[in-house]
Amino acid sequence: MIEPARIDCHIGTNLGNVHKRTDALAVPVRFYRPAGYTVVMTTIAVVDNHGQFTHLEQRALRDLGVDAELIDNDTDPAEVDADGVVLSGGPDMDRIGRSADYLERDVPVLGICLGMQLIAEELGGEVGGGDYGGYADVNVEIVDEDDPLTGSLHPETRVWASHADEVTTLPEGFELTARSDVCDVEAMSDTDRDLYGVQWHPEVAHTEEGEQIFENFLEICKRNGA
Repeated sequence: MIEPARIDCHIGTNLGNVHKRTDALAVPVRFYRPAGYTVVMTTIAVVDNHGQFTHLEQRALRDLGVDAELIDNDTDPAEVDADGVVLSGGPDMDRIGRSADYLERDVPVLGICLGMQLIAEELGGEVGGGDYGGYADVNVEIVDEDDPLTGSLHPETRVWASHADEVTTLPEGFELTARSDVCDVEAMSDTDRDLYGVQWHPEVAHTEEGEQIFENFLEICKRNGA
């Protein structure tokens, strides 16, 4: 008789019986847990600003084992229990609902495209029309290799972005972390408040290292909640 094997479980894996192949046999594998053991998953709320890629942001986080919930941007932040917040992209600043209210929560926030722009505008920065509208591949220079969100992509990365609108003046407390030939502010960070933004879309396949942005934001959320 083959004894059940003891294996480790990564966050996001369902506990219970699975199958492990030994030679030609598929045998059940049982997870052994001490009494009272629970799996604690990081929860990140994705605030939907009606962007066409928002569902991909949720999927990218779930692929990392995150409990990612997609919520309407009219939802009261007091009703949302999360370790971090992603403010999605979207078509119009007039349709951001209560997104800006999430900046008052004491959790890390990542703004993507429109999400970054609304962070900048809400906190005293400026947003204006870009010289290059529509989506395109862009080579982005990472200017701060120590930045917790984008630094691991140093010295440069290739992204998929729209520049119909863009941040033109950083809010107080923010540092420039990335730029390109077509946009002076491709990414920004305020590490004291754990507020971050990227102009590009890390959730789409055209962005070469998009998953790394979500991995880094997950680590920021874990550190904040430690």
